[in-house]
Amino acid sequence: MVDLSQLNPRQKEAAKYVEGPLLVLAGAGSGKTSVITRKIAYLIDACGIKPHHIAAVTFTNKAAREMKERVMSLVGKGGAKGLTVSTFHNLGLNIIRQELETSGYRAGFSILDQDDCKGIIRDVMQRDHGGDDGDMVEMVQNTISNLKNDLITPEQAINQAQSPQEMLIARTYSVYQRMLKAYNAVDFDDLIMVPTLLFMNHSEVLMRWQRKIRYLLVDEYQDTNTSQYELVKLLVGHRSGLTVVGDDDQSIYAWRGARPENLVLLKQDFPSLKVVKLEQNYRSTGLILNAANKVIDNNPHEFEKKLWSDMGYGDPIRILKCKSDEIEAERIASEIVERRLRYGCGYRDFAVLYRGNHQSRAIEMKLQTFQVPYKLNGGQSFFGRNEIKDLMGYLRLLINPSDDAAFLRVINTPRREIGPTTIEKLSEYASMRDTSMLAATTEMGLEQLLSPKSLDRLRRFGHWLENITRNAYTGDPIAAIKELISDIDYEGHLTQTSSSPGQAERRMKNVWFLVDSIQKMITKAEELGDECTIEDAVGKLLLRDMLEQQEQEDELDQVQLMTLHASKGLEFPHVYIMGMEEELMPHRNSIEADTVEEERRLMYVGITRAKRTLTLTYAAKRRQYGESTDTTHSRFLDELPPDDVEWEGKTEISPEAQRQRGQETLSSLKNLLGDF
Repeated sequence: MVDLSQLNPRQKEAAKYVEGPLLVLAGAGSGKTSVITRKIAYLIDACGIKPHHIAAVTFTNKAAREMKERVMSLVGKGGAKGLTVSTFHNLGLNIIRQELETSGYRAGFSILDQDDCKGIIRDVMQRDHGGDDGDMVEMVQNTISNLKNDLITPEQAINQAQSPQEMLIARTYSVYQRMLKAYNAVDFDDLIMVPTLLFMNHSEVLMRWQRKIRYLLVDEYQDTNTSQYELVKLLVGHRSGLTVVGDDDQSIYAWRGARPENLVLLKQDFPSLKVVKLEQNYRSTGLILNAANKVIDNNPHEFEKKLWSDMGYGDPIRILKCKSDEIEAERIASEIVERRLRYGCGYRDFAVLYRGNHQSRAIEMKLQTFQVPYKLNGGQSFFGRNEIKDLMGYLRLLINPSDDAAFLRVINTPRREIGPTTIEKLSEYASMRDTSMLAATTEMGLEQLLSPKSLDRLRRFGHWLENITRNAYTGDPIAAIKELISDIDYEGHLTQTSSSPGQAERRMKNVWFLVDSIQKMITKAEELGDECTIEDAVGKLLLRDMLEQQEQEDELDQVQLMTLHASKGLEFPHVYIMGMEEELMPHRNSIEADTVEEERRLMYVGITRAKRTLTLTYAAKRRQYGESTDTTHSRFLDELPPDDVEWEGKTEISPEAQRQRGQETLSSLKNLLGDF
């Protein structure tokens, strides 16, 4: 039987309650993962529910992986056989795969990433509306995403349009969706929308999945959007097998469709809903939690809760007023060096949080000056760069000519004047012939569908790629790749599509770095007496174990730099939040849009990342667009409990206190050096 003795009374109550739908209101650091994992084990061991009838969903692969590992450690690998623990999108993907015929997709359908989808929208807008302004394309893409999250179909969007701009977006959405279907492809939002509409419109499909999933657990419920909420509601139906875990105070993703009001809707849709509050925090000192409670009290609440801790009251929160943003960054960097000596801790124990990625530049420069190692979280990965995705698209086609997603990525990169209508007809023909789009370019039957000019462009591309592929397999693969890059004048393409010559040059360096990496793989294999073909090399790149690499990076002793959004779910002994100024935190856009409540929740998330010490900094003057402007400190600083705050800049530190601080630092340094 699963051991629940390690849980506190409220956690135990949540884990054992199975009589009806349950909302676990889990404050920051309150051990919600322990509750979810032990509840799953309890459902299997004590309630006799088979693992294959239980599903737990969350928002990140990392969270799902950790959850499943912890369940298996409680019930054993065999005891968890058939258990579904996944992200919402993986669950949706599995539903579509198992309901292909009803959903209208064919086996092997592609999932297009944001850049591929943006390219389709740009082509549609250029063809149908005579313009493809970058900002407009992005706005249309975001609006289509929101429409899908709200379960609004293209037809409904057209009927609801009330202005020329809304009609333009709705018509673009209609053509875009038609093209995705022709490509046998879905975008990220379809992975939720398609299964939800499938359940709404096909009762036999819904009943099949309700029989399969008899108990559903949902983590981070405050982050669900409309379509995710409907998907959950449909799967659960009128049964009681539902536990959702969430915290309305940590809902910080409204900009991508999250609706914290979904927690309130639960009470309407499930009248017998029981609420269990987890308020004991196992992470932070009492003073840090008191500050978090005081700040978030300024937001309206449907559910009241107060975080508390038995870990002692702890050090006061420090607010540092700095003369400029440069001095702010220097102060943080020098303090990290000093406090690392004073506390005898590692660099990894420090995190610097900020509202926007652009703020990282100043602190990066100062940490480099002080020779402090750091890790910038949320930066774009090498394989996420467009130029690398372009070249990898070509390489994927070299080793797998049936890769339609890769074909769509590269067919107009650089532009070959092959329009969306041509691609649509090619896709339909390939589907009818049950062949790949690349193979279809050489078939005689295509002549009946396309104009001679369009057909010629497609066939020239197909013959050229076939020639490059032959050279890669029968000759020098690196020479073939370089020939490919030269033939398409990719350097010229980057020059045309980059914001500056310097950016184009950096992007081209990334391309050559990738080619060099493939060369090194092949050379290393030959030195070891192994054979490494172009297929082997590209396959290794595609299958790199990014998780293992990430774990290795996390083990390094580095200061962590990240946005407040990226910090959610993490914890650090010592936290700095920089840029605590009006129009930065809270952000100007939120002030203008009257959405400061979400910014306050973001502040709450930032405060509750800290375990031992919390330091908040702001600059009296900040440099923007080449000019230095005066700032006003953030309203959130005034919401902190005055007795728990040391505000440097408002009151002078006495010479005696300064001397004592210097002595403590010197003692720490002597102790550290004494170990050598």
